[in-house]
Amino acid sequence: MYIAREIRKTSIAEYLLYMWQIEDIIRAYGCSLSRLRAEYIDKFDYTDEQKEEETDWFGSLIRMMNEEGCREKGHLQINKIILQDMADLHNQLLESPKFPFYNAEYYKVLPFIVELRNKGDRDVNEIETCLDALYGIMLLKLQQKEISPETDHAVKEISTFIGMLSDYYVKNRDEGLDFGEEG
Repeated sequence: MYIAREIRKTSIAEYLLYMWQIEDIIRAYGCSLSRLRAEYIDKFDYTDEQKEEETDWFGSLIRMMNEEGCREKGHLQINKIILQDMADLHNQLLESPKFPFYNAEYYKVLPFIVELRNKGDRDVNEIETCLDALYGIMLLKLQQKEISPETDHAVKEISTFIGMLSDYYVKNRDEGLDFGEEG
């Protein structure tokens, strides 16, 4: 909860990837709050009050996962909404003449997106495809698996693009973006 709250302020993409990781951590502990508390939360250098707040937060997430049918796989509705908001913003940025650098970055990563979609789930939007790739690479790195130079290059490009989208998301949330026509 504490980490999520801080990440959400600065990078919505990192926040979403973190929340996907939290979903997987919950699954790894069999959606058991008592196990999460004893084997995970208690390992953090938190006060007793912070541990209680963290336990409550995990308890809420477990309840949502149970209610939404994503104990085994999938994402919580709260995370799907953020993903959809990112995809909507992505489309607004592409349609506006005021964001040429974003458009250029998008067309730079588009071949990677097409390749990933051809290999994976074609029913997800382009932003989810990119985030899935970043999450998959994160998992491979955690497992200390080798990543090919081609994949590494693609991930760096996708990361730059998603970082740019994330920056625009935060700017739009905090200040608002002007998508209007120039002239």
